[in-house]
Amino acid sequence: MEFIKKIFSPITGTMNYIQNHFKAMIFVLILILLFAPLEKKEFTPYNLEKITLYGPIMDATQIVEKINNAANNNAVKGVLLDVNSPGGAVAPSVEIAYAIKRLKAKKPVIAYAKGTMASGSYYASIWANKIIANPGSMIGSIGVIMQGADLSGIMKKIGIKSQVVKAGLYKQIGTPDRPWKKYEVAELNKVIEGTYNMFTKDVANARNLNINNRNTFANAHIFTAAQAKKVGLVDSIGVEFDAKNELAILSKVRKPIWNKEDKLDKFMKKLTASSVVILNTYFPNLVLK
Repeated sequence: MEFIKKIFSPITGTMNYIQNHFKAMIFVLILILLFAPLEKKEFTPYNLEKITLYGPIMDATQIVEKINNAANNNAVKGVLLDVNSPGGAVAPSVEIAYAIKRLKAKKPVIAYAKGTMASGSYYASIWANKIIANPGSMIGSIGVIMQGADLSGIMKKIGIKSQVVKAGLYKQIGTPDRPWKKYEVAELNKVIEGTYNMFTKDVANARNLNINNRNTFANAHIFTAAQAKKVGLVDSIGVEFDAKNELAILSKVRKPIWNKEDKLDKFMKKLTASSVVILNTYFPNLVLK
């Protein structure tokens, strides 16, 4: 019996190790799949690059870096900005918009509205050579919003009072512990109107639209792809296949070779998509805008 155990000990030891370290091995396997060297054919230099702008825009650092790298890469003859975003913060949206403007000065750029190109994500796309919209996409929402809650009622019910020491008339502006005063609302409106004017002027300049008609193409209107084309917010309607073909023509590329999506980015997108489905299933009222 001891002899048999000795013979099979390497096998049983291996099985025990696998059982005890199964989770760790799965983790290592995932890392190997994500970061394993690419196949030789993937080292072929690409001449067209697709850059994605998905989800709410809160930080522009990574996408601006990708745009700048594409601008400085002589092998890249054109860029497709693939957009599916509801917008987001003003400053990051402007950063992306002006990065695209710099890129356009060097090589053609097509912005493709895959699903939603609204507010900040539309701002980010305006300087492209052309904007092509999926027939089922939603475009526009050119406007600015600032909002907050008035929690004074519930604070009174549970017996909470705020205490403030401040210097400066407007220093307490926007706080949720009381209704906003008229002069505070006026101050916020000043900021909102200034940002809206900047937004609409840039759209008008980039898209060759008459700023005097901004109530038609802006004013936070939401358009279908066909309606957006009618008011001048997009150039044509098509699917990603059409957007890629158009970029190849503008870039004068006979044999298009597209960049491969980073494995880690792809994995994270799948993970994010799964998380969104779960949140929507169990928390249907929890929505990011």
